[in-house]
Amino acid sequence: MLEDIKKGLMAGFGTIFLTKDKIEEATKKLADQAKISREDAQKLADELAQVGEERWSDMEKAVTEITRKGMDSLDFPRQSEFADLKTKIEKLEKRLAAIEAQGAGADK
Repeated sequence: MLEDIKKGLMAGFGTIFLTKDKIEEATKKLADQAKISREDAQKLADELAQVGEERWSDMEKAVTEITRKGMDSLDFPRQSEFADLKTKIEKLEKRLAAIEAQGAGADK
């Protein structure tokens, strides 16, 4: 019976989005209604919370991977590439300023 209840809760609640409080609330109700023992209710709550956390983690990884692939396909430059370009521009500006200073000194 516990397995049937667990499957029903997982399907009905969508364990990915369950908070631990909601899980404990639902399993406490089952225990209060004497459908399962308090020990089974706690075990079920812990198991549902763990499954929910695992699925949330899997979903985060999938979203991150999809986002990364999307960014790569759009050919957006990375922050490190911007930093490299900024450094190069700063060096070029210094060289240009030095060259202009030499030119200004030669004009006098």
